[in-house]
Amino acid sequence: MKTQTQYFEIVARAAGTKARVGRLKTPHGVIDTPVFAPVGTQGSVKTLLSQDLEKLDIQLILGNTYHLYLRPGLEVIQKVGGLHRFMSWDRAILTDSGGYQVFSMEQLRRITEEGVEFRSHLDGSLHFLSPEKATEIQLALGSDIIMCFDECPPYPCTEDHARRALEMTCRWAKRCQTAFQSTEDGRLLYGITQGSIFPELRKESTQQLLDLDFPGYALGGLSLGEPHPLTMEMVALSTDLLPEDKPRYLMGVGTPEDLWEGVEQGIDQFDCVLPTRNGRNGQLFTSVGKINIKNAPYREDLSPPDPHCDCDLCSRYSRAYLHHLFRSGELSALRLASLHNVAFLIKLMRKIRQSITNGTFLADKQKFLETYRSQGD
Repeated sequence: MKTQTQYFEIVARAAGTKARVGRLKTPHGVIDTPVFAPVGTQGSVKTLLSQDLEKLDIQLILGNTYHLYLRPGLEVIQKVGGLHRFMSWDRAILTDSGGYQVFSMEQLRRITEEGVEFRSHLDGSLHFLSPEKATEIQLALGSDIIMCFDECPPYPCTEDHARRALEMTCRWAKRCQTAFQSTEDGRLLYGITQGSIFPELRKESTQQLLDLDFPGYALGGLSLGEPHPLTMEMVALSTDLLPEDKPRYLMGVGTPEDLWEGVEQGIDQFDCVLPTRNGRNGQLFTSVGKINIKNAPYREDLSPPDPHCDCDLCSRYSRAYLHHLFRSGELSALRLASLHNVAFLIKLMRKIRQSITNGTFLADKQKFLETYRSQGD
């Protein structure tokens, strides 16, 4: 049975799970969900070009409000007509609010009811970010999916701290809605749930945001160092409460295992820096497990990095060559490894969507994880 709003349609489900396939409409194209969005913090997915992303048929990338606001600055991006034109990208962009970056700089910021005063990590200059300003910046960037400004508590934190943060997040979410005003141009504003690892707080935060009726909902404050089973427990609890007809976004999660598990729990959107960060450090995601290409055994290994991959790395070069590039300090190593990892996750999401459509999700998940976890380094 289909579930549909004006902008989001569920077209297939996996029996016995909360996994679903959907289509999310944005001003810059329809996104097939579940989807993984590579992170382009400063208007660029590290080492990759927009044409690389187009070749991989990536439908959504993530930009960072905090970093783009500080450099190159909103004025520069506005002069060329927004972030899409600035980075030559005509598909969908989601921007975070900058909240996580600001709140992670404990020594450089001060939180008040009005917002957050912080010092730039670039030059120490003083700035102030409010819910209204964070929303206005994202609107000016031309973001397709805009995130509310939230207070993200650290892990671990006390229950009292987590409660104060979720209450502040709700008050700020109302102000973001006022600044956003409407979705008449097709852009979407997502609310972000908080509550750390406390089940009752997660329920309370979710209900508060449901009362505000956002077009989409993100799960914030997870994957910050808490035990993995606890992360998935909070995800399962949250998706049980969130509406069926709106997209659900698990922020900052992107290992192959977590993508399967998150989709099983009803998550529609993911983002993470891992594919490019791990790639730049020589770790590859492959169909036979993770491999650390800088390790000695690959020095004379003439096989493709992933025998079942047709990306520009695996279709042309060997493990030995990539090993040599890393050992020689060649910049092309960073690019090739990052390209492969992003391609791997994009193809994995395509496989996951197909498995839901075909009715083979659980079997395909088990087969993938058995192979992925039993081999590699």
